Amino acid sequence: MSGAASIGEAWRQASQRIGRGEARSLLETVCVCSHADLIAHPERLMSEDQVWHFDALVARRENGEPLAYLLGSAWFAGLEFAVSPAVLIPRPDTEVLVNLAAERAVRLPTARIVDLGTGSGIIPVVLSKRCPAAALTAVDVSAAALAVAQSNAVRHGAAIRFLEGDWYAPLAGERFDLIVSNPPYIADGDPHLAGDGLPFEPQGALTDQVLGGDGMACLAAIIDGASAHLAPGGWLLMEHGYDQAVKVRERLAAAGFREIASWRDEAGIERVSGGTFGEGVDGAAG
Repeated sequence: MSGAASIGEAWRQASQRIGRGEARSLLETVCVCSHADLIAHPERLMSEDQVWHFDALVARRENGEPLAYLLGSAWFAGLEFAVSPAVLIPRPDTEVLVNLAAERAVRLPTARIVDLGTGSGIIPVVLSKRCPAAALTAVDVSAAALAVAQSNAVRHGAAIRFLEGDWYAPLAGERFDLIVSNPPYIADGDPHLAGDGLPFEPQGALTDQVLGGDGMACLAAIIDGASAHLAPGGWLLMEHGYDQAVKVRERLAAAGFREIASWRDEAGIERVSGGTFGEGVDGAAG
């Protein structure tokens, strides 16, 4: 940082490297100060450790590491969540899935909901806020991801049962009114995996890692196993890739689901698909 010692000079120099807004966010984190502090007291001196730490974070951001990992947090649905390289960074697209799940859950007095592949736990935590009477379970194969999810549940006072395992493995004999999932669905070799900070995110949470696959392996496993874990009239809702809606609907139909539908995100892309299994509580598409 060329020996910068004040927060104002550090901000100025870093802004030339990564942009003013991101430089400010990192500086506020390192120096434990507010935006108002930066404006009102640019002469405030940084310690040598703060200078070193800030410069290291700026260099990592220059190298493409996502800002959320450097800050250790990200926002989703109006709530702040802890994140780490063990979990995906929340995307606004997933709000489509959460909204659809909440619409169905509130129709039941005590909905039993499970989130498969919970990652940072954003889905069950938000659902706990919108559906406080729901009984929430979250499953992930990664112990490191579950640790992040549990910390987020504590942060937001959410009562969630966390289980470690692969999809339905820890749920033997259990049935739910709603199964939700944002599983790995990017196809092997998809060029998107090389850009936009994705190389820094857990690849096992992005792609099913099937060599030459189309990204459908995890989606198919969830669909095929759902009937054994859905209560009568229960719903399965899944986020998927921009070009997978038709395949997902076909798989749902083959598995015996009805009221099959897809829902679009704000960009007009079919982002979530699902259906209901068996007879039960009305859950018409919203």
